[in-house]
Amino acid sequence: MTRVFNFSAGPAALPEPVLKTAAEEMLDWHGSGMSVMEMSHRGKEFIAIHAEAEALLRELLAIPTDYKVLFMQGGAIGENAIVPMNLLRGKASADYIDTGEWSKKSIKEAGKYCKANVAASAKDGGYTSIPPRDSWKLDANAAYVHICSNETIGGVEYHWTPEVGDVPLVADMSSNILSKPVEVSKYGLIYGGAQKNIGPAGLTIVIVREDLIGNALPFCPSAFDYKQQADNDSMLNTPPTYAIYIAGLVFNWIKAQGGLKAMAEHNRAKAALLYDYLDATSFYSSPVARPDRSLMNVPFKLKDEALDEAFLKGAQQRKMLQLKGHRSVGGMRASIYNAMPVEGVKALVAYMKEFEAKHG
Repeated sequence: MTRVFNFSAGPAALPEPVLKTAAEEMLDWHGSGMSVMEMSHRGKEFIAIHAEAEALLRELLAIPTDYKVLFMQGGAIGENAIVPMNLLRGKASADYIDTGEWSKKSIKEAGKYCKANVAASAKDGGYTSIPPRDSWKLDANAAYVHICSNETIGGVEYHWTPEVGDVPLVADMSSNILSKPVEVSKYGLIYGGAQKNIGPAGLTIVIVREDLIGNALPFCPSAFDYKQQADNDSMLNTPPTYAIYIAGLVFNWIKAQGGLKAMAEHNRAKAALLYDYLDATSFYSSPVARPDRSLMNVPFKLKDEALDEAFLKGAQQRKMLQLKGHRSVGGMRASIYNAMPVEGVKALVAYMKEFEAKHG
């Protein structure tokens, strides 16, 4: 069997040791005679899997004891509605920082439940940078301030944590959670879909400060009420059991690599290989401002877009897949999440040089 280098933005590559363990345990988890997919979510076997996954996540992120960890469903787009339904707490508006496609989706969805105030936007600059903090026009009476910490499509990432005063900071961390250490106590709520750095699609992680829950809007569905889910250990309804199991294996794998500090070094090194080459050539270009370049998603363009299809075909022949950029921006995009080995990025850069030599 030949594994490819999978540069997909999500669902994304998983660590090979995780996949091997899952394969070995597929028919019989730890002598239970069952696959995890067949277990009752209320049985002792799955409750143990669930507890270990939460404990590992708390350890990796050093999550304070006054924060709840919820394993939910619906992805980040679901959370775009679930967050205001839970966090408005009697207030009429929330502040949003617009840094790209995923921020725009969050703003649009929140507008169904409150006034979604765009406190700063990178639109005029083509979404190629993060608006400077001193340009934000925040409302001290807002229910929360929302950011997307890494724009998967545009390749823009916060490399700093915004200070927003006493208003809770909410972050969609779908595409860079667990890629580096995070000071959780600076956030009121962190959420993210699992299908980038955590596991298969279907699981959504929510980390929320306890004092912010318990005041969901009256029409909020029970399954999306943070307080009800917290009171029921994320099992008010049947959780995505197999996705939680895989997430636990990934958490173990990250711990074995040395934790999030080691992961951050690994990711910086990979990204530097690609960005250094992009900066050294005129055949390819990176649209993102250097201070705000994502370490997870690297968009780039060829000097002549007529060569795009030939580039993608050659990459596929070399077993490098999913490099086509998102339809809204075009070009190419290399997603290099935790599970992407440095060898994959080296192979990509080598191919890019080869292609330039032939077509430049």
